[in-house]
Amino acid sequence: MRYFPHTAEEIAAMLAAAGLSALDDLFSSVPEQARAKRPLELDPPLDETSLMRHLGELGARNRASEMLSFLGAGAYDHFVAQAVDQLLLRSELYTAYTPYQPEVAQGTLQLIFEFQTVASEILGLPVANASMYDASSAAAEAVLMARRLTRRDRTLVSGCVHPQHVETIATYTQAIDEGRKRLVRVPATAGGAPDLAALVAAIDDTTAAVVVGYPSFLGPAADLRPLAQAAHDKGALLVTSTLDPYALAILEPPGALGADIAVAEGQPLGLPPHFGGPGVGLFACQRDRKFLQQVPGRLVGETVDRNGKTGYVLTLATREQHIRRERATSNICTNSGLCAAAVTINQCLLGKRGFIETAEQCLAKAEYLKAKIALLAGYRIASAEPTFNEMTAAVRGGDAAALCAALERQGILAGLDLGRLDPARSGELLVAVTEKHARADLDRLVAALEAYHP
Repeated sequence: MRYFPHTAEEIAAMLAAAGLSALDDLFSSVPEQARAKRPLELDPPLDETSLMRHLGELGARNRASEMLSFLGAGAYDHFVAQAVDQLLLRSELYTAYTPYQPEVAQGTLQLIFEFQTVASEILGLPVANASMYDASSAAAEAVLMARRLTRRDRTLVSGCVHPQHVETIATYTQAIDEGRKRLVRVPATAGGAPDLAALVAAIDDTTAAVVVGYPSFLGPAADLRPLAQAAHDKGALLVTSTLDPYALAILEPPGALGADIAVAEGQPLGLPPHFGGPGVGLFACQRDRKFLQQVPGRLVGETVDRNGKTGYVLTLATREQHIRRERATSNICTNSGLCAAAVTINQCLLGKRGFIETAEQCLAKAEYLKAKIALLAGYRIASAEPTFNEMTAAVRGGDAAALCAALERQGILAGLDLGRLDPARSGELLVAVTEKHARADLDRLVAALEAYHP
């Protein structure tokens, strides 16, 4: 599909204004050997009616929204109030891409300020920024911030962190490490929990940060206080990464456990899964002045004008557009503004009581499902450690991909086949539960698992 916004007459007029005779003249500076010599593989152009019909046909191929889903692994199908989309359309939120002029961007600035408040309260740390692109980029930025603060470059990453987040961290750091192996991956336990003893033993005087999942990617949650103390004793920082922030209504927040920097994926708080994105990254840290000066992205602050009226302004913006390039803390150009707005509106509608109730429902339903699966012949819950709404189960027959394919034919997305990320776990399934699952949904999955025979 393609869309040409200009008529042939308009193109000719623009070329004439530029003193050119053909479109190819625009690319005269591109070396001949670098130019494509074949037609592009594009479908013929369509009129609007035909295009909309074609898009509808493509969308109808995706049956995911019609299926009972237990997918999670970083994107969760929580309730989002219908009012969110309508409130996002309000004109006071239709302000500049970046709110440089506070006098015309008060709606956006206030919403970002409230978003920071939500992030700070959930993560249990006093300073939160205006959001990052997603949890993986937030985790990578946290590692870079820890390196700047400690003036060290060795980073320990637990195997309990989401594998894709680990790869993002590796991508961010590979150039500055200049080939040195300064990103050290410490395997998790067999059940997927952080191996605290191994992490503590690996911390040395060159370690900048220790990064752990809280809860871990495979579900288990651990008390991180001993790890935080061990890191601090060596002058290192503790960074936590949370995939579903609702867990922190049940668990103690990272700040209470001694985390110096905490990041999380905000998608569960107010965005539908959207088949994988977009997300929004939560980022919070200690109030220490040296931390504040190294926070990536930007911070919105509350102030008063000369008449004493409350107003909101960009308090800190440490990217290369605002300060000398060599002193920039991040090259992220903007926060995920629309996504952050949706999260803020949904959480304000939900309130603290609703936030806690959502988490309690997730926990209760996950525990119900966990107990049912554990009773099935040929299945086993991989870890005895406490979990929130996600669990890893060893499946009958040892082939999670085959099981997922069989249940998909019954209209059930049973979870994530972990063999897609780690061949050693091809017999395990990562199953996620949210408050939207009814008991009948859980029983339907259990019945399908019981009836499955490889």
